[in-house]
Amino acid sequence: MIINFETHASNERTFLSWVRTVVAIVGFGLAAARLGNQPSPIWSEVLMLFVGAVVILIAWARMQHVRKRIDNPDRLPDDSAPAEAFLLVLIAALFVLLGSFAIHVS
Repeated sequence: MIINFETHASNERTFLSWVRTVVAIVGFGLAAARLGNQPSPIWSEVLMLFVGAVVILIAWARMQHVRKRIDNPDRLPDDSAPAEAFLLVLIAALFVLLGSFAIHVS
């Protein structure tokens, strides 16, 4: 049995939920723009895909950071400034993704 399996599985589920969110936003944005009457510029598609990739990379980096904290044998406090910073950057990147979605669809 893997040590701290439940905690690692929870960490990976959180990462996968970020990935699902990005896939849903980007997929819906590309589909909604195709249903519109006027074609959308190619740069807005590239922007949306790029920002989606950035969100996934930040989520992956956060997952790796939390994984190292889980595996640390020392007892660590719950307040981790880097983990909170990753989360804030991740949320900001998600808002940028939503903004690029709005630009792409309009």
